[in-house]
Amino acid sequence: MNITNKNFVSIDEMRQKVQGANASNLKTETNGDSGKSFDRVLWDTADRVKFSKHAEKRLEMRNISISEEQKARLEDAAERAMEKGMTESLVMVDDLAFILNVRNKTIVTAVNDTSNAVFTNIDGAIIN
Repeated sequence: MNITNKNFVSIDEMRQKVQGANASNLKTETNGDSGKSFDRVLWDTADRVKFSKHAEKRLEMRNISISEEQKARLEDAAERAMEKGMTESLVMVDDLAFILNVRNKTIVTAVNDTSNAVFTNIDGAIIN
């Protein structure tokens, strides 16, 4: 059944359009400032480790600042945790401890005083 309204096409027509489109035929628009296309920026940022709002609050509250080198080590740890099949991981970077949700590549909390810390609900640890 092929029903067409003024603004809407049928599900069959949409399915054909979606199946017929491929990534090489899609147009990408560039931003005049950066010169990068939207899809390139999206792909560049999609694979990075993110910080949850809770983790951002903990970083601010505990006066923790993270260098670019430490961020790169977090990225590496996330990749290694994913390769090992972990889901919730403790990641140690220098004297900082992070709990990483591996599937979402999201840091859920951060701790800078690990002397008496107890970490629960993790299935692995990466000392990086």
